[in-house]
Amino acid sequence: MIPLPLARIAEITSGALAGMADPRAVVRGPVVIDSRAVEPGSLFVAIKGERVDGHDFAAQAIADGAVAVLASKPVEVPAVIVGDTVAALAALATAVCVDLPETTVIGITGSAGKTTTKDLLARLTARIGPTVAPAGSFNNEIGHPLTVLKADEGTRYLVLELSARYVGDIRHLTRVAPPKIGVVLNVGTAHLGVFGGKEAIAKAKGELVEALTSDGVAVLNADDPLVAAMAERTQARVTWYGRAESADVRAEDVTVDARGRAAFTLRTPSGAAPVRLRLYGEHAVQNALAAAAAAYELGLPVATIAEELSEAEPRSRWRMEVTDRQDGVTVINDAYNANPESMRAAFGALDALAGGRRRFAVIAALRELGEESAALNEDLGRLAGSAGLTGLFVVGSDAEPVLAGARAVAQDGAGGVPGPDGASSPQEDQENGAAAAATVRITHVADAATAGAELSGLLAPGDVVLVKGPRAAGLERVAAVLLEGDRQ
Repeated sequence: MIPLPLARIAEITSGALAGMADPRAVVRGPVVIDSRAVEPGSLFVAIKGERVDGHDFAAQAIADGAVAVLASKPVEVPAVIVGDTVAALAALATAVCVDLPETTVIGITGSAGKTTTKDLLARLTARIGPTVAPAGSFNNEIGHPLTVLKADEGTRYLVLELSARYVGDIRHLTRVAPPKIGVVLNVGTAHLGVFGGKEAIAKAKGELVEALTSDGVAVLNADDPLVAAMAERTQARVTWYGRAESADVRAEDVTVDARGRAAFTLRTPSGAAPVRLRLYGEHAVQNALAAAAAAYELGLPVATIAEELSEAEPRSRWRMEVTDRQDGVTVINDAYNANPESMRAAFGALDALAGGRRRFAVIAALRELGEESAALNEDLGRLAGSAGLTGLFVVGSDAEPVLAGARAVAQDGAGGVPGPDGASSPQEDQENGAAAAATVRITHVADAATAGAELSGLLAPGDVVLVKGPRAAGLERVAAVLLEGDRQ
């Protein structure tokens, strides 16, 4: 971050120095909220959470080299005392961003694909200048300013994710770091229960393009009508990406290989180049196009964009991580989060990657869908039940709608009642493909640990497993169980 004396930090945050803090002491970064991440020169921000109060670790942070603590109550060590540490963190990031006039801020939002698009775009911008981007999904009122504070005078590009749980959240984040380029991916049903409808979700996502000035650029998905409508909400110039022929940056001749990885021709106003993604799932094409369109606006040649997209590997964990065990079992760990759209994309990737191999899936009921929850989770069950699975594990106490949907499809499609004894043998399925299974074995388990343990005993060499669910379900632990023995 930009070096700042404590006196200046107190001024920015409307705070007061306490604990014998030296007003001339300089914070050089990083700014952290986890005391374990403290380095000499850090500012430790004490945040009171539901389970842990950061103020309890103030003394340890100073002992480990922090210059001071940003706190909302006295901590008996050098500190800047403020009324609200989260608000103060945002104020500090806003001030730092103002002092970075040479930095181009790029914001990305959407119901799905933000992190993958951010990772791709950060790789592209790094070709033309020092880039700061969040690790994983630091995209809320805490993670967003923490990422901004990583920038310094040498930073040329800040590539940021912006998430929203309520209308107004993205507007707040754009005030912390005003974007020059705004990328909107899609409007789906994530947090449908919080927002109350897709139109409200579109209203929230569109706050990003509303924040753009007339010299900015809105990068919009031509294939999503709710995103396309956002062109009327911005004074910035609009550029379009997608599969549509009208898109400025588009994918042509899309194919998917046996591993579920897409290839296509990247078409731009100034030429075309071939792209062969290393990312899994055809849905990654849209993410790649969004990153390509933003990079094109920054002046990258189409050949360079295509080269970088073709070389990009997954950066953020638990998002379409595909691992082949030594015995040939393939584990698709896409457990970071889930919504109806990303579930469909994940099962599409499973279908492409599995081919005729036996397929298993571990899923959990989707959250925050409001009045549509039961219907959408039953749809999820139907999706899973029609995916050619040998075994389906549904995790959690709220699984009944998912189970009902899966059972209905299994009964209607297979002519039998699914159950623990309903699956075909590994040998039969390996010989005849996934469609050979007369019924899908549907198992309801309480937690991820149980799912991992029970599924481990069913797998045979060559099987494919999809692990996908909402963040609260913690299904990454299933993948960890399945891969643990392979690492030994």
